[in-house]
Parts: sequence; C-alpha cells; structure tokens
Amino acid sequence: MEMNSEQIIKIGKRVIQIEAQALKSLHERIDENFAKAVDLILHCKGRVIVTGMGKSGAVGRKISSTLASTGTTSAFLHPAEGIHGDLGMVHKDDVIIAISKSGETSELVHLLPSFRRLDVPLIAMTARKDSTLARYAAVWLDIDVKEEACPNDLAPTASTTVTLALGDALAIALLEARGFSAEDFALLHPGGTLGKKLLMRVSDLMESGDNLPYCFEEDNMQKAIMEMAHKRGICPVVDRELHLIGVITTGDLNRLIEKTEHIFHIPVTDVMNLNPKFIYKTDLATIAYKEMEKYRIIALPVLDENEKLVGVIHLHDLMQEGITA
Repeated sequence: MEMNSEQIIKIGKRVIQIEAQALKSLHERIDENFAKAVDLILHCKGRVIVTGMGKSGAVGRKISSTLASTGTTSAFLHPAEGIHGDLGMVHKDDVIIAISKSGETSELVHLLPSFRRLDVPLIAMTARKDSTLARYAAVWLDIDVKEEACPNDLAPTASTTVTLALGDALAIALLEARGFSAEDFALLHPGGTLGKKLLMRVSDLMESGDNLPYCFEEDNMQKAIMEMAHKRGICPVVDRELHLIGVITTGDLNRLIEKTEHIFHIPVTDVMNLNPKFIYKTDLATIAYKEMEKYRIIALPVLDENEKLVGVIHLHDLMQEGITA
C-alpha cells in the first residue's frame, strides 16, 4: 500500500513518541540497582565483558565501545563464540554485563554455569526479573518497555533504545566517579578532533630546520624577500644567537613596495615589526590558532625555552589538521 507524506510523517512521530516514553519510564527506574552496578564495575580489577545475541549483541558492542572510550576497560564477547572457546577471554577479576530482553537467550543461558564457576559477578540487563539471566545475576537492571515501536510489537526498537541509554548512563556515571577528564578522553582518541586539540603541540606542526625562514638583523631586504619567497611568506629577524628581534610579513613587503621601487638594499631593521607576535614550541596548537585568529595573521615565529627561534607555524597547517579554537 502506497503511503503519502502525511502518513509517513505520522509513523515517524509515533515511533519517536513510543521510544521517548520508554526512556521516560527508564528514567524513573534508575535506582539502587543502578548504583550497585556502577559500584561493582568501579571496584572491578579486570575488564567489563559485555555479551548479548542479535540486536542485543549489536547494542552490547556499542556499550562496550563507549565504556572503553570513557576510561572503563571493556571487551565484547559473542555468546555463540563463547560456548565454543572464546570464554577463555573471561577472567576471575572481570565483571560481566549480559543483555537479553527475555533473559532466556539460549546462548547466554549456556554460559551462565561457566560464569558462576569462574566466580565472575554478573550484571543482567533484562525485561524480566524472574528470568534465568536475572536470577543468576548479582545485579538486575530493568530494560522493560510498555511496547516496541514495531506495529507487531516484535522487532526490538524501544527496548534497544532503552538498553543503549542505560549503557550510556553506566559509562558516564563511571566516567564522573573516576574523574575522567577531557585530557584522559583525548589520550584514547588521538586521531579525533578533541585529541588533536588537547594533545597536538606547536612543535608537531611547525616548519623547522632547512625549511625555517629567517634573516639576521644586519641583512637587507633582498635576503628577507628570498626567504619569504621560498619559505611561505614570513621572515623572522634574529640576532646571531637566534633571539627574535622582529618579523617581516608579506603585508610589510607590500607596504614597502608602495613607498619605493628600490627595496633590495634597505636594511631589514627599517621594515620589520619591532613587536612581533610569537608562540612557544611547547604550547598547544590550539593556542597558536587562537593567536592567529585574534591578530588576523597567518603565521607565527616559534621560540624554545631559551627564547630562541626554532620554527614557524602556519595557519594553513593548523587548519589542515583540523585544529581550530
């Protein structure tokens, strides 16, 4: 049967409404059992092993991944693989989170005696307190829903949303209980935007060595122009010990050309900015970006701990790495 746009929109809204109501109901059931689950994991000396079949397994993988990325060491165990050897990944110091709406998933039930022999505490996420899984558990977390969004009340929809939200709640409660900081998060996400913002230093991106442009205070503008032409449009001016005393930019050069035609023999000290902006090599790359944005410049000289020139950092390189304020 072909549906019009109004009917399709109505279905979408109904699904969201059902799932929102399921989450509201879950909110009201966050109780001492939730606190016990968090405490059990906090005192775990091993890993959190998350397990579940089918859609519960898909949600379990996401929960495990969220735990791992927020400071709780975690791994996913496929129940079918577990009963064929992968149970060896579970150790006595671990905690199990087992997910099954019915609490009777056969592959999980077959693992329960092994979990008990290993004396591994079990957190059960089920919709039935009287299920086999819940009875084996040290802590039962209720994922019951009034109805699924599926019109036949069959396909896991609202129940998987509730389970996912409950996993997120566990992860964030554990994160806050441990005092897990943004810097800690960045260490686990070095390739992400946050990781780059919190970990990447100016020294990681600056031009240095043979690519470093500079001229000495006794040089003339011919030398500065050559440096700028071959090394990206900025020329720091230094003394013989490489202490920064000024900088010449393409803007300075343009203004000089407007004033006079014969510029090659003009001393660089007559043209340079005597109060140059600079950055230290140990500063975060985000600080360099903020400085460039604040002063509307495209490059900064980089100094070391001895106030000596060691590099130049360019706005283009920062933006290419996704470094912004």
